[in-house]
Amino acid sequence: MAVSIRNRLDQVCADAVDLARSAVTEEEPGAHLEAVPEGERLVTHMFECRLRGYRGWRWAVTVTRVPRSRHVTICETVLLPGPDALVAPAWVPWHERLQPGDLGVGDVMVTSSDDDRLVPAYVRSDDPAVEDVSWELGLGRSRVMSREGRAEAAQRWYDGDHGPDAPISTAAPAPARCGTCGFYLPLAGSLRLAFGACGEELATVYDDSEVDPVSVSRGAGSVDDAEPAEPYGHG
Repeated sequence: MAVSIRNRLDQVCADAVDLARSAVTEEEPGAHLEAVPEGERLVTHMFECRLRGYRGWRWAVTVTRVPRSRHVTICETVLLPGPDALVAPAWVPWHERLQPGDLGVGDVMVTSSDDDRLVPAYVRSDDPAVEDVSWELGLGRSRVMSREGRAEAAQRWYDGDHGPDAPISTAAPAPARCGTCGFYLPLAGSLRLAFGACGEELATVYDDSEVDPVSVSRGAGSVDDAEPAEPYGHG
């Protein structure tokens, strides 16, 4: 098998361990760990770093030489993390760090101008409820939810605590579905086919201070036509 020149270790540069060690001026480096070929007549020497707080880090000293010369020169010296180094976690943009419930009183969250969940109000949204209120063009909201935004919200609600797979839903009798309950208040627009709000005060869905959408196929024990397993007594 042919060996690429780029991956071939230049022996003259590889032997220049002492020269590479002398390039580290911040401290006396530890053991020589390895010599890594970087290219033609270009080698990086790795030394153990012994600075406090830098466990697992390595001093990397790159050396080279010109063709037909055995004189090795230093290119650069840098401190790099090794495979066992303690490093900071990967950077996460601020807008990706927020989680549901993080927004507190007085907090302001700016929505990106290119948020895929929103479209300008003058763009057809494929939602009859939006199309019916064409007066919003220039008069009301500047943006409305896009099809993608509605689908994302619907999936989140469906998979949440008020969806058909929630414990309260699976424990309810099969006929007891929110969509057939008189207390069920459907949402407007295209989402009315799948979601609404519960108007029953005694329901275990939520209190009136925070109204979350419930799935039309969600089960509950407080539907309007629920019947007791045994007739109530009169005593």
